[in-house]
Parts: sequence; C-alpha cells; structure tokens
Amino acid sequence: MITNSKSSLEHTLPEGQLVNRDWLLKRGFNRPRVDYYLRAGKLEPVAHGIYRRPGPTLKWEHVVYSLTEMGYPVHVGGRSALELQGLAHYLPSGGARRIDLYGSSRVPKWVTTYPAEFQFVVHTRRLFDQFPKVAVKPKPFGSWDWPIAYAVPELAMFELLSEVREAVDFMVADKIFEAATNFRPELLHDLLRNCSQVKAKRLFLWFSDRHGHEWRRTLKIDGINLGKGNRMLVKGGSFDPTYQITIPREMSVGSQQSI
Repeated sequence: MITNSKSSLEHTLPEGQLVNRDWLLKRGFNRPRVDYYLRAGKLEPVAHGIYRRPGPTLKWEHVVYSLTEMGYPVHVGGRSALELQGLAHYLPSGGARRIDLYGSSRVPKWVTTYPAEFQFVVHTRRLFDQFPKVAVKPKPFGSWDWPIAYAVPELAMFELLSEVREAVDFMVADKIFEAATNFRPELLHDLLRNCSQVKAKRLFLWFSDRHGHEWRRTLKIDGINLGKGNRMLVKGGSFDPTYQITIPREMSVGSQQSI
C-alpha cells in the first residue's frame, strides 16, 4: 500500500520495526524526506540501508517480523522453535541467544552480522516440496501483536534432524524426542511424505522407534520413500540395519555392526 506523501512517519512506521528505503518510498517517503528524518534523529540507521525509529531495545522478534514485511518470508524453526515452545528448555546454552531461521530465499547479510544479544543462523536448504499450512503458525509479539511465524514442533523436529552431523547432535535430538509425547501422527505422515531429505526421515523414524511414544503406534509409514543405500552419519558409530544409518555407539542397542 502507498500512503499519502503527507503521512507522518509516526503513524506509518511502528516503533521497533526495521525498514529499508524501498519500504519507505512505497509509503510516500522519498530520499530527501528520509535524509531529513535521519538528520533530525527521527530515524536511526541499524545497518547499511536499514532504518528504524528510535525506541525500545531491538529484539530478535523485531527483526523477524521486519524481514517478512520487507519481502523475506522466514519462520523460526529447528532447535530454536523447539526451545521456545518448551521442548528443549532444559538443554544447556551460553552466550548470545541463537535463533534459527528457515526460508527458501537468502536474507540480507546484516541479519547474521548485526551485533546484538541474539544471533541468527539462517537455513535455506529446501527440505520439503511443500508442507501443510498448519506446520507453521504465527505467535503474536509485542503491543502491536505482530505475527511471528514459528514451525510447530513436528516440523521443527525434522528441521533439527536435517542438521545432525555429529554425536552431540544426536544427544540433543534424543533429549528433545524424550519430551515429544504429543506429536500428531497425521501431520507427521504428511511431513514424512513430503520431506525431500532421506537422512531426516530415517533419523526421525529411528528416534521414534527408540522412544516409542503413543503416537508412534498409529503413525503410518507405508509408501514413505526412505531412499537406498547406507548413510554414515557418525564416524566410528554403530550401524542400524533397519534404517541403514550409523548412530553413536553409546546409543546402539543389540549387536549392530560398528563401521
């Protein structure tokens, strides 16, 4: 929407929101006008070409909402979504809060380099041809009730498993799976059917069997493409013949072969 050129900055740009010049121009604020606001202190630079009104301390939610408004659709996913929805709050963490963002397109470089008490990790690898709309839900933030998109726990788990690379990642996933008692089997089936990463699907089913929650009994896996061949996920691990993956030796059961 393009507003009247006489619209005030205060009525057009909410406190906390980040915008670029293109966003401002579409709402009637041309370059001279933006430059005047910067000189007058009514706008402040956040990064190159990115501005906000002076106001509350910048939070990561401000950035996520602002990215969407500037045409970079992202959602909070993976471990971050699981932590923020209570499935991983007991895992140790230190330093800046890590926020995992998932989207199909790249975001501006300043998002990952901006110095703050939070750090964004951006994931652009496409895991799904498509997934159900219910797999991403908005949560209101701040006095404006800005919608921040979150992966629901079922989707976030697949995103987390797609990033498993070493034994410590297995341990993190194992702790979260232990608390995943309320997953919805119908949604899981849709995600398994549409997930394009064999590793994430095999790992999901392996952890599902390991923990044996009630929902596993009704989860349909007929027709799920699990690919062919072995996947070595952990060097020196044990081989699971059911899903043809290597797992940490300390998590193996029975007489699996070490490779």
